[in-house]
Amino acid sequence: MSRWIGTANQGYAAYAVEELRRLLGQLKVTQLAAGEVFLFESPLSREETLEAVQRQLPIFLRHLQPVDRVIEGSGNADDLEELSRVVRNAQLSFVDKQVSIHLRKAKVTVYPYSAADTKAVLDAVLEEIGAETARQKPDMIIAIYAAARQLYVGCGTPAEMLSDWPGGAVRFQREEGQISRAKFKLLEAEREFGLHYEAFQQALDIGAAPGGWTSLLLERGLRVTAVDPGELHPSLNGHPALTYHKRNASDVKLPAEAYDLLVCDMSWSPMQMSRLVLDLQQSLAREATAIITIKLMHRKPLQTIRDVSERLSSAFTIERAKQLFHNRDEITLYLKYRKA
Repeated sequence: MSRWIGTANQGYAAYAVEELRRLLGQLKVTQLAAGEVFLFESPLSREETLEAVQRQLPIFLRHLQPVDRVIEGSGNADDLEELSRVVRNAQLSFVDKQVSIHLRKAKVTVYPYSAADTKAVLDAVLEEIGAETARQKPDMIIAIYAAARQLYVGCGTPAEMLSDWPGGAVRFQREEGQISRAKFKLLEAEREFGLHYEAFQQALDIGAAPGGWTSLLLERGLRVTAVDPGELHPSLNGHPALTYHKRNASDVKLPAEAYDLLVCDMSWSPMQMSRLVLDLQQSLAREATAIITIKLMHRKPLQTIRDVSERLSSAFTIERAKQLFHNRDEITLYLKYRKA
């Protein structure tokens, strides 16, 4: 048996729990933050739990934190002293490694210290025991969840925790002149799926307006064909690498086998989106990559995902399906085109 904290996007924790039950068996679950963060007991060992999760990466589980130690919060400096003791006792796990401290707090908790204060104290302990502190790309993470009365502490690698961001909450800095926050979804998909957009040459962006995804791909040096009856942002006007069709995709004649990347972020029903993507397959190059969002518009998202996956599998290999931090009532699919 092992204990864990799971995190999902707000309102989707129940689906993350359902995925975990299918992977691990019967779970004992306690809500820590309604609809988002939960504590659960796995019937499997830590190693067996991690193996099961990695073997079939969940869609809705955003972050996974092992619970190696539970500290009863006192609401004063004793909490920091106890956390320091936990880190010292785990010294062998951190020596000669890059280590990050991640703190998350429930809305109501006895733990009074900020993430910065906690990090300052524990970073000093890490340096004392021969570890290096890291802000990005750590080898190990010490994760702390401050619940109402308890501090749940666990350590692991970013891969084991499914993210190198606290709670899997991937944060990007908004840029001056940024067209839309939708750009963050495409950036997060690149990180999550291990992609490098600059490796592609010709992109097809369906439902492009106002142009958040198109702008990112142009920044990466791709030639982009954007299709949408709506207007693109004026900042994109006249871009030499952009072809813009101000029409519905069904009304545009696209060249055959021209695009090695298809992206699509539209508020359509899941099956309409599936039909649209399948109708565009003749314009895709062999083994083209597709990144599309699927809206979850009713109360059975797992069934919706199965139906969409079955439909798209006639022409695509589904590499991953994931509800990203920047997704709301949707998931993102990473597909590879299988040319007949």
